[in-house]
Amino acid sequence: MLRSRFEKDLDDLNSDIIRLGGLVERTVGQSFDALVSQDTGEVESVNADGKEMNKLAARIENEALRVILRHQPIAGDLRAISAGLRMVADLERIGDQARDICSIVLHLCDEEHMIKPELITQMAAKTRIMVNMCISSFMRQDVNLAKKAAEIDDEVDTLFASFKESMIQLISGQPECADQAIYLMMAAKYLEKIADHAENIAGWVVFAQTGEKTQLQ
Repeated sequence: MLRSRFEKDLDDLNSDIIRLGGLVERTVGQSFDALVSQDTGEVESVNADGKEMNKLAARIENEALRVILRHQPIAGDLRAISAGLRMVADLERIGDQARDICSIVLHLCDEEHMIKPELITQMAAKTRIMVNMCISSFMRQDVNLAKKAAEIDDEVDTLFASFKESMIQLISGQPECADQAIYLMMAAKYLEKIADHAENIAGWVVFAQTGEKTQLQ
């Protein structure tokens, strides 16, 4: 009876983490779309979701502590709860950085596009895939999928380095584009950070399932 109660509490906790992951996925997609389209309507949706994410994350943290105090889990069960809490922290940071991207959109929305956002669009697409794969790996408890997701981080880093170099060259040759280039470099940095947090989530999925906390890259 006690074990079945614990399993139900753990299932409820995981369901809330999955719900948070779904909100983060939506927020990431909206912020990336807003960056490319300069659609401030997407920004409003991201900000609204942000409030809901913060409330849900706080609830998950409180419930996790209750589960630990109520059942005093050990070994694999405690590891799963601990990994879940670490994932929640990374999901929150991804949500924060999605909102940071939206703040950039508000600066750029009234400006003419002087810079073709090809590389940053590729970064956004790779990062979105990475986030989706990491959250799916948690839902499925799929270690192999988590490891595949983490591998994408190298691709995001390479694109970021190329984009940053292209913006530096652009500013040197066309100083009138400097402000827009700097804002886009900031957005690209937020994308890189999102990918880093997604890689962390992948690592926690592996840890929850295997007990191994190793660098996936």
